[in-house]
Amino acid sequence: MFLKIAIKNIVAYKRRSIVTVALTCFTTALLVFASAFWDGSHNKMIESAVEIYPGYLQITQKDFRKIPSYDNLIFDARSVRNALTKISGIDTFGERFESFVLFSSREKAVGGMFTGIEPEKEERLSRLKKSLKKGEYLSPGDHAKLYIGTELAKRLKVDVGDVLSFVGTGADYSFAADNVTVKGIFQTGLFDFDASAAFVSKSYFDYIMAAQNYATHFIVLPEKPQDVEDLAATISRKLGSEYQALSWQKTMAGLVQAMKVDSIFGYITLSIIFIVIFFVIMIYTLLAVFARVREIGILRAVGTTPSQILRLLVLESVLLGLVSVVAGGLIGGALAYYFQLHPIVFPGYEEQFKQYGLAASAMPAIFSLSTIVRDMIVMFVLTVLSTLYPILKVNGYRPIEAIRHV
Repeated sequence: MFLKIAIKNIVAYKRRSIVTVALTCFTTALLVFASAFWDGSHNKMIESAVEIYPGYLQITQKDFRKIPSYDNLIFDARSVRNALTKISGIDTFGERFESFVLFSSREKAVGGMFTGIEPEKEERLSRLKKSLKKGEYLSPGDHAKLYIGTELAKRLKVDVGDVLSFVGTGADYSFAADNVTVKGIFQTGLFDFDASAAFVSKSYFDYIMAAQNYATHFIVLPEKPQDVEDLAATISRKLGSEYQALSWQKTMAGLVQAMKVDSIFGYITLSIIFIVIFFVIMIYTLLAVFARVREIGILRAVGTTPSQILRLLVLESVLLGLVSVVAGGLIGGALAYYFQLHPIVFPGYEEQFKQYGLAASAMPAIFSLSTIVRDMIVMFVLTVLSTLYPILKVNGYRPIEAIRHV
């Protein structure tokens, strides 16, 4: 009976019902889409910062991160490779040796990172090959071929096919120098990285830098990136205390903190908006309910109890809230799904995005059913709570006061 009466009242007061539904629907859609966009932008930050080069998981000698010197290298890379092949949950892995040398061209001399990589494995471990802008990517057997960042190439004033020299220190602290030919130029969009990084095949690096069976670190790509912490713990146990396996959450702690701060400020902003909308809905409901004071007084006069009126008004609020959050959830979810397929592009802001380590100015949303349901529940609870005060206020009138109310 209460359900039928509540539905009739909702239909009878169409204007009030439409405005209430519209306000709550808009707020729910805003919350759902904002959550999807923040999650998507954070994933993009992780993707840009982690997948371009650093990797999801790094294995180093236990003291290398504190003291990154030749004294703390992985001196038996072969045994590490053998151990990793026996650990489940690993998609692929590869070894690297990072060093710093002085590059010299006819025009200029510039210091930069000189790294030996396994080209065929890096295709899956990083986006170096996908970042190719000019020339060709490295091949495993390349000898004295260099894959260089765009900004570093500009600083050295070299192009594909040009020859430059480098001088550095070998892994055994010997003098290392050679001439290399630029085979390819890459552009990740990360200015500092593109301005300092150059790569050669690991086989050539080992030869010229006396680094056979040595590595500064291994990069591991998990089968399930979300399980990277568990995989890091497993690898640490298998390799023993001589080595350290850390996930990107540890190696890039600054990025994690930045995302947390961004989330906090985002939710603070959204909370302020919600507080405003909460009071707007409450005030509008208060006015709408006060317009029905005489009706409530008549119901009380014919024997309807305050608890029954409370149940009736709350039921109306619940029905309106359900319709609103479902509609808002569908709209917000549709927007999230659309912008997941078609990321929001910010043309002309590439340089600003580079300052935050982002390789692209397109930000996707993330469609997550669990997040949508969570936000719908939050909005439903807030909607019902916003109507309780007006309902309790009006329900506190005595019948005679309510009937005489103008």
